[in-house]
Amino acid sequence: MNIVQTGNGIRNFTDTGLTARKVDFTEIPQIDFAPMASDDIADRLKVAAELKDACMNVGFFYLKNHGVPQEVIDATFDAAKRFFAAPFEEKMRIHIRKSTNHRGYGPLLEENTDPTAKGDLHEAFDLSLDIPADDAEVLASHTLHGPNVWPENMPEFREPLTRYYGEMILLGRRIFQAFALALELDENFFAPKIKRPGSSMRVLYYPPQEGIIDEKQIGIGAHSDYECFTILAQGGDVEALQVLNASGEWISAPPIPGAFVVNIGDQMARWSNDLFKSTLHRVINRSGRERYSIPFFYGCDYATVLTPLPNCVDEKHPAKYEPVTAYEYVSGRFAETYGYFKKEES
Repeated sequence: MNIVQTGNGIRNFTDTGLTARKVDFTEIPQIDFAPMASDDIADRLKVAAELKDACMNVGFFYLKNHGVPQEVIDATFDAAKRFFAAPFEEKMRIHIRKSTNHRGYGPLLEENTDPTAKGDLHEAFDLSLDIPADDAEVLASHTLHGPNVWPENMPEFREPLTRYYGEMILLGRRIFQAFALALELDENFFAPKIKRPGSSMRVLYYPPQEGIIDEKQIGIGAHSDYECFTILAQGGDVEALQVLNASGEWISAPPIPGAFVVNIGDQMARWSNDLFKSTLHRVINRSGRERYSIPFFYGCDYATVLTPLPNCVDEKHPAKYEPVTAYEYVSGRFAETYGYFKKEES
């Protein structure tokens, strides 16, 4: 049995090395999200029921008919490929260490999601809600708020990523509505808490790993995400994502054309008192090909206090987490993952 330390405590998984069980798509929930646009509450409640079942019993799901135009997704992947193919020196001009609010380029091994590992084998470009440097929240030293940074010599890079970010904000609001219904709350319960969400987006490049692989140095080590949920687009047909199921087994989550993979993050786990537990996952690219992905981490407003919801707490299920603001939680997790961030915060 192996363990991983997350922000919500220690998590266990079976010792299966780097392999993952391959399952038929019918074993991984596929949720048709189109009925969430229906005027009939019964249609929306059906989606919420499927989401609740997936989050309680599997921990992740595919989201189909989500409404994000395929051309927006394709354009973002194309832009990402051009960016990562640029000379290293050009990418390093916007190194994330130069940012005051965690934006820009991260080279190989810059990140270490699993504290017991040796660094993650991927390159990244990070962006988030684009807020002017003179904004009151930025001036109040919210390290994770502020303006995005962009490569000067790649003017075609900004537009597709910005458009994709906007589409994710809209989709995420609708997913929050489904979560509210799944938790037997008012459908708009989360709306006041995501007016200026602490939501970040990444485009990622994973080189293929060949030969003997060190289990402590893979694409991304085992971890849970810090925000409420993650919406992941996987490029092409490269199979590399592995998700831990409720039985402690690693399950392969291959790309499905036109579908996102969605997993629960730590903030939603805290709100639901672990009714919906954040999902451990990792990436190992043994395909022999390059892999690209676009995760969007949807969080709530940084001032939001994360505390277990009253209807998720009773005598059999006492509150498991002490109240903490979203900003305190996420910035603390970043400090554990990025060495440079810890130095800037101290």
